[in-house]
Amino acid sequence: MGKKGDLSNFERGMVVGARRAGLSISQSAQLLGFSCTTISRVYKEWCEKGKTSSMRQSCGRKCLVDARGQRRMGRLIQADRRATLTEITTCYNRVQQSICEATTHPTLRRMGYNSRRPHRAPLISTTNMKKRLQFAQAHQNWTVEDWKNVAWSDESRFLLRHSDGRVRIWRKQNENMDQSCLVTTVQAGGGGVMVWGMFSWHTLGLLVPIGHRLNATAYLSIVSDHVHPFITSMYPSSDGYFQQDIAPCPKARIISNWFLEHDIE
Repeated sequence: MGKKGDLSNFERGMVVGARRAGLSISQSAQLLGFSCTTISRVYKEWCEKGKTSSMRQSCGRKCLVDARGQRRMGRLIQADRRATLTEITTCYNRVQQSICEATTHPTLRRMGYNSRRPHRAPLISTTNMKKRLQFAQAHQNWTVEDWKNVAWSDESRFLLRHSDGRVRIWRKQNENMDQSCLVTTVQAGGGGVMVWGMFSWHTLGLLVPIGHRLNATAYLSIVSDHVHPFITSMYPSSDGYFQQDIAPCPKARIISNWFLEHDIE
């Protein structure tokens, strides 16, 4: 049984061409794979109106948000990723024609925007960003074998109670790590437990709880009790490196002097 329904302009031209070539309705239907009813209707329209294009292609409601409106809507999102549909619609209607939220949502979908939970990322200052980039550039040629000789350490606070307020943002598929699409986190707040730990390629070190405020004296105690035994046991050839963060405590003079005395890089 042949295909029914509306045809493309090219298919309609094929129908007219077949009939003008002398083929019957049934022969045209068999050749082109359309139903006899479709062949008859298309050829009749051509004979009476001289057209091979379908007016149905222009049917449907006109899009309320044109290209200019979409650009404006995109700027609204760039200015506030957390804006709700109501807020976006309200701001849009202040300048453009009036639309409703039922129009805003599909328009954003057509533009590639979806409502997503933001990725969580540490809050990093501009200065620390530059220092991290310098560190990466200085070690960009290191091999895996080089990194196996590094022991890493850091301290962190784990919150026992925190607010799980849900935040949603508008972003495109490839914008998940864009700065405007992130929620920054900081290692602070009460009601938590602070711990210090270290690890290397070969093994994990101990996780040391910190029951008080971490200062240079307390950090020195942790380093002397845990870092030296770890480094000497994992790297007996003295080819290991101890990597700490750039917090104030590790940069204290008494900490630097201790590493110089124990010949630990």
